[in-house]
Amino acid sequence: MGEFSEEAIRTFLDKQNQLYDEDVAETEDEAEAFLVDAMAIVVDSEDDVYEYLDEVGMDVSDVSDIDDIAEVFRLPDGKFLIVEA
Repeated sequence: MGEFSEEAIRTFLDKQNQLYDEDVAETEDEAEAFLVDAMAIVVDSEDDVYEYLDEVGMDVSDVSDIDDIAEVFRLPDGKFLIVEA
């Protein structure tokens, strides 16, 4: 597949319970397949996160901390993975 970086896949695998009540993936391959199926994206900045969420119709205007948005996973390299539930 190769659509997502290893760190994006690992971050989602480690933190998937911030968005889902139960694990949706148990391995890195399952996590990557899930992200592809969910049409997840990686963006470069907080501004890009807010812009993307606004474009898809999600109102986050009252959210002061990006880490409070369950669909957004902060990646170690400073980028953000967005997974729409």
